Amino acid sequence: MEVEQGELVLCEFYFSDLGASKRRPVVVFRDNLPFDDFVGIPVSSKVNTLHADEFLLEAADLVEGVLPKPSKIMVRKTFVISKHVIIKKYGALAPARFQKLHSDFCRYFGCC
Repeated sequence: MEVEQGELVLCEFYFSDLGASKRRPVVVFRDNLPFDDFVGIPVSSKVNTLHADEFLLEAADLVEGVLPKPSKIMVRKTFVISKHVIIKKYGALAPARFQKLHSDFCRYFGCC
């Protein structure tokens, strides 16, 4: 499935034994990697505690689609994901919200 920067997608992640999997939402941070990969940042609905690298994501932050619950983006858990594990698209972040995510990422990883 093709994706674009800033989209919120649902991915199926398999455990190492390939016997079970979990579905998790991810923000597409960078979509132009080779081999049908993209850089994703995980999203969680467990917002009762926010660490220094976690930032709220609310329904108003999307320009299209629906966010079922207030959630948080966990910058420290950024990783490369195969596009083949994408199940569906939830929507897309507003450009201003994606820019804030980019700033948060750079501040956390020191690339500013």
